[in-house]
Amino acid sequence: MTVGRPTFREALKFWLKLGFISFGGPTGQIAIMHAELVERRKWIGEQRFLHALNFCMLLPGPEAQQLATYCGWLLHRTWGGIVAGTLFVLPAAVLLWGLAWVYAVHGSVPWIAAIFYGLKPAVVAVVAVAVLRIGRRVLVRPLLWGIAAAAFAALFVLKIPFPAVIAGAAFFGWIAARWLPAQSASVAPAATIDDRQGLADAVWPSWGRAWRIAVFGIFLWWLPVVLAGWWQGWDGTLAQIGFFFSKAAMVTFGGAYAVLPYVAQQAVEHYAWLSPVQMVDGLGLAEAKPGPLIMVVQFVGFLGGWNQPGALPPFWTATLGAMLATWVTFVPCFLWIFLGAPHIEQLRGHAGLHRALTAVTAAVVGVVLNLAVWFGWQVFFPAAGGPAWPALALAVLGFVALQWLRAGTVTVIGAGALAGLLLGWLGA
Repeated sequence: MTVGRPTFREALKFWLKLGFISFGGPTGQIAIMHAELVERRKWIGEQRFLHALNFCMLLPGPEAQQLATYCGWLLHRTWGGIVAGTLFVLPAAVLLWGLAWVYAVHGSVPWIAAIFYGLKPAVVAVVAVAVLRIGRRVLVRPLLWGIAAAAFAALFVLKIPFPAVIAGAAFFGWIAARWLPAQSASVAPAATIDDRQGLADAVWPSWGRAWRIAVFGIFLWWLPVVLAGWWQGWDGTLAQIGFFFSKAAMVTFGGAYAVLPYVAQQAVEHYAWLSPVQMVDGLGLAEAKPGPLIMVVQFVGFLGGWNQPGALPPFWTATLGAMLATWVTFVPCFLWIFLGAPHIEQLRGHAGLHRALTAVTAAVVGVVLNLAVWFGWQVFFPAAGGPAWPALALAVLGFVALQWLRAGTVTVIGAGALAGLLLGWLGA
């Protein structure tokens, strides 16, 4: 039996809620989407969700935002993808704009740091539960366990670049077809969008469709950059922000952590938009608020406009710089999804591709585990001092609530924020 398709209004309410609770970087955000879309609401089947995730892992840009766009597109096609991808970013963009303004005027704000102190261990609990649940469904053969372990070791121990790990898993899956038979979707729980459904005729891939999307997407991408260049000159702060972050959007393979050193070096040393201390503070704000970690580019754009305002007041140049950096970072993500998703859906039945993506799915479990361990280490063992016992206790409580008490993700995250405020008030 198939679950009823959500109305556009129901989906819109969910995507808006997701934009406010998507803490924890890509690991936590993917975990939250899996818990809500696959397990709780059953709007998208397990294999369909993982198929989309595998594709997004191969793209430049924030994979969690692209996954939301892909899932929104599966449910309600183009407008569904636009709404899902935009609302995944919009709450974070508004919040970070306000935090950047407060930071530029007043410096750090202790109560905000206290809230985020409680949020982080809650997100660690969400990610840990997701690793267990996804791993239980995906790693059904010893060979897949081996691929997941190899991916974890390659990233955590050998420090091999993320794109190389995913590409290696796909290649291994392609050549190891006899050991990776396609898994049946018939045993999966019923869902609105599952592996038994084909692609609607309205989105069947064609050269004409691809051409229209490419032209319109590139036009939207570059229009504000060109307008900024004509208005303030091509060497002006706004045009330089547009050019730099458009280039960065093309090389962000492997997630935000892979590209942040490049962004930090260029923004601090080459353009002098902000100081090293401000860059570190911006990364902390980006990690603590909902939405993709790559939203730190908005903070960089804001501080760049604030410190180099040109003829405008600093507030307005900073605001325009933040908007421009965000625009050129995320508009390409919609372009990649709307161009590629129909082709990926069309190829779902291709045996070689399916087995390659099966191997990538197993590797993704190792990738998520690696990010969970890395994130947990940052939370539980900060640079200064010994173990953060309050954070560890909050994570354990969150894990118990999610895994055995079946508490909702929103409940656990909200409780973490309140606990952080309380600990901050107590001076813990």
